Parts: sequence; C-alpha cells; structure tokens
Amino acid sequence: MSARRTPLSNLIGRIVNRLFSAALLALALIVCVGVSARAADRKAVAVSLFAAASTTDCLNAVIAAYEKLGLGRVIPSYASSSTLAKQIAAGAPADIFISANINWMDFLVGRAAVTVGSRRDLFANHLVLVAPARSRLKIEIVPGFALAAALGDRRLAVGDPDHVPAGIYAKRALEHLGVWSALAPKLARSQHVRAALALVDRGEAAAGIVYATDARIAPRVRVVGTFPADSHPPITYPVAIVSGRASPPVQRFFDFLQAPAAAEIFDRFGFHAPIGKP
Repeated sequence: MSARRTPLSNLIGRIVNRLFSAALLALALIVCVGVSARAADRKAVAVSLFAAASTTDCLNAVIAAYEKLGLGRVIPSYASSSTLAKQIAAGAPADIFISANINWMDFLVGRAAVTVGSRRDLFANHLVLVAPARSRLKIEIVPGFALAAALGDRRLAVGDPDHVPAGIYAKRALEHLGVWSALAPKLARSQHVRAALALVDRGEAAAGIVYATDARIAPRVRVVGTFPADSHPPITYPVAIVSGRASPPVQRFFDFLQAPAAAEIFDRFGFHAPIGKP
C-alpha cells in the first residue's frame, strides 16, 4: 500500500520541478547566447583589408567567395602600397595589409606595425609595356630599345617612381635597359598603377608600364611586350596582420588568403606563386 503524499511533500515536489525547469531554461539561454556570439563574430565584425591597387579585381573576387561561405565580412581599401603603409604607420584601423612590393612591408616591419611572424609572400606578378588597343606601337623590349623615339611628343604613363611600387619597378627596368634618362622627361606620373593604366585606356598616354594583371582587365589596352624578369627585382606581394589587430575574424580571413580556394582565384586573375613557393 503506497504512502499518501502530504501537502508539504506536494509543495516540495512543485518547487523541485520549478527549479529543474528554471535550470533547463538557463542552460538553453547560455547555449543560445554562445551561438549568437559566434554568429556575431562571423557576421557583425568586419575585417578591414588595406591592399595595393593592382589587387583590386582579384581581391574583390576572393572577398566575394569568402563571404559567400558565410565566414564573415571584409571591407577593402585599395590604393598605392606607399599610401596605405604610411596610413597604417600613422594608426589607420587596418587589420591586414597586402603590399605590391616588399619595401613597404619592410617599412612597417621596421616600425613594429605588423604582427611578428605573420608576414607571408602571397603571390607575384610581371611588368609589361602597354599601349591603347588601336595604337600601332610595335617595339621589342631589349637593352637600348628606342621607346623614347617611338613616343615622340607623347607621354609614358607609370606609377610615380618616387613611391609607387609599379613605378619603382619600371624605373629599375628602364635603368637596367639603359633608357631611363631618355624616358624620364616623358613620364606621366600617377598616384598608383591603376591610374597609369587609365591614362593608356583613355588614350591620354601613348604607352604605359603596368603589371600584367592590370593589362588583363582593360579591354581598350593591349600588351606590347613583357619586361625581362632580370631587369627589375621580383614583383612579390607580401601580406601581414597589422600589430594589435589579431582576432578570430582577422585570422580566419588571413588563413583563407593562403587557402587553395584563394590560390585558384589568384591564378585566374593572372597572379602566380612567388619565387621558391610551389
């Protein structure tokens, strides 16, 4: 015969049930908050990417692929590597920096402005001579080549050789080939390589020196020739995380930049692996 439950035991039972239900509810809320925090980490916190102007189309495609996977948001800022490096050194809120040459990354390393150990060589490029698609310019890029005479009274568009990587490479190549002094007075100096490309694209310059990847995206421009690889330093694009900006979202996109999915996009846009990297 079972014992009868007293009013006190009934009260205790109800209290226990309510406490158990409250505990389950609290646990559920903790789980939901954790899931929401992880979702916010992926969706609400945008990674700030500072990158060389020559990477614009390529990195826009990489960012689109990254965001399509639901891994997070990335806000890019494109300009000359020199401009971006100086902004970062002055405290601009960039998370990741991609330079079009090693010198401007070295500039930031020397100022402890990038995270120690995060620097990587991401991809590489070639330097080419371009002209408007309708131009009749034909010339072989060899030592002493007569580009100055071919230009006549018109201009050669380049990134400013005083600070723009593409212009620095162009100057080194022209010096190596022995034609810098003849071409220096004919330069149309631009703030970055895409601006130089635009001058050729619009027919405002008779020719220009840009990266091979830039020439690929301009339908009204054609490649006249490629500069010999030994005429200038290797065109390498290093990437690094800015000092004090490491976080899970930043590391996630930084890792994606080095993943096979990103490498396929780099290749599609004409970039290639740096020397010594498969």
